[in-house]
Amino acid sequence: MEKPNWRHRRIEVEVGPVAHGGHCVARHEGRVVFVRHSLPGELAVVQITDDTGGSFCRGDAVEILRPSADRVEPPCPFSGPGLCGGCDWQHASWEAQRDLKAAVVEEQLHRLANVDQAVVVEELPGGPTGWRTRMRMAVGPERRAGFRGHRRHNVVVVDECVIAAPGALDEAVRREWAVGGELSVTRDAGGQVHITESGKPQPRNGRRAVPGRPIRRRGSGTAVELAAERTWRLDAEGFWQVHPAAADTLAAVVREWADAGPGTLAWDLYGGVGLFASVLAEQVGPTGRVVVVESSHQAVQDGVANLSDLGQVEFRRGKVEDVLSSPDFVDQNPDVVVLDPPRKGAGKVVVGEIARRSPARVVYVACDPAALARDVATFAELGYQLADLRAFDAFPMTHHVECVALLVPRT
Repeated sequence: MEKPNWRHRRIEVEVGPVAHGGHCVARHEGRVVFVRHSLPGELAVVQITDDTGGSFCRGDAVEILRPSADRVEPPCPFSGPGLCGGCDWQHASWEAQRDLKAAVVEEQLHRLANVDQAVVVEELPGGPTGWRTRMRMAVGPERRAGFRGHRRHNVVVVDECVIAAPGALDEAVRREWAVGGELSVTRDAGGQVHITESGKPQPRNGRRAVPGRPIRRRGSGTAVELAAERTWRLDAEGFWQVHPAAADTLAAVVREWADAGPGTLAWDLYGGVGLFASVLAEQVGPTGRVVVVESSHQAVQDGVANLSDLGQVEFRRGKVEDVLSSPDFVDQNPDVVVLDPPRKGAGKVVVGEIARRSPARVVYVACDPAALARDVATFAELGYQLADLRAFDAFPMTHHVECVALLVPRT
């Protein structure tokens, strides 16, 4: 039987519920259609953009025949079908965006972890625009910088970005750059803008391209950030929360839920430069220990320098799964574990290593609700239950949401 191919076809659909990834679900002629630029309950004309002939395809809502009451005019001229792929929900009110994200977190926990958890996505200070302090841009054929389209390699050249922090992109959008290159832009807490221009991405073994080598830097290259009542100096391209209020907010939740006692051992896994380790160090005191595990050499170097006044903090560089299974970690039994894994989650090996040490509390910081739900399910298999969860709109206008989960031994 020949596979269907609806690419470029226009269809009329009744838009269904939100799905993880910045789109809603519709059905047409027995197939699932993932629809961007739509909202639940709308009647829309959808142009199919991607179709591999399977049970589903993807499309953009190009005409809204019956709009949702939550629909608003996108504030950015570069938002919409075929344009910049950076934002997912500019066509929804800010309150509706948070409701959509809450629905996604609830659905992922229910479907993947069999957990029914009511979720409220909390807003962070500053509103839905002007918050993003770290961005990656691409340079098009005309030597101007912009952002790539959704699931596309094309560069949409821009002269502004409504979610960018004030002043962050002034130089990036004004200058000409090397064709095919990439820009890493950071605006730190002091307002200094750092730009690293890299060459054209290079193919690796005929597969996925890797970033080109840096060819020009502007700014000092050292970002200064403020969080957890400390000043942090780190590589401008290193990991740090992109929303100005996120680092402090997450550190406050970790402080409340970790509750590490004086003289105890705490782990900070995927610890970066040690933001959460600094909070744990206050709790365990000078007679306790905080072990930070981080794979990035630069992050460890920056972390050691930033926390040099905290003798109870030690850094261990390496992949978390490798470090936790190493001989010198076999007998470590932390009272509290904090982990902030990448978007793919911690996975069964790391969750298993944590659970077998029987910590009293696990505080899990997650940037992807599906990965969080999968790991919550694994923790449940190993005797841990979800005791609490908070979610924050640390990425307004996009589908991303930051969650913090508290897991404790099942009683």
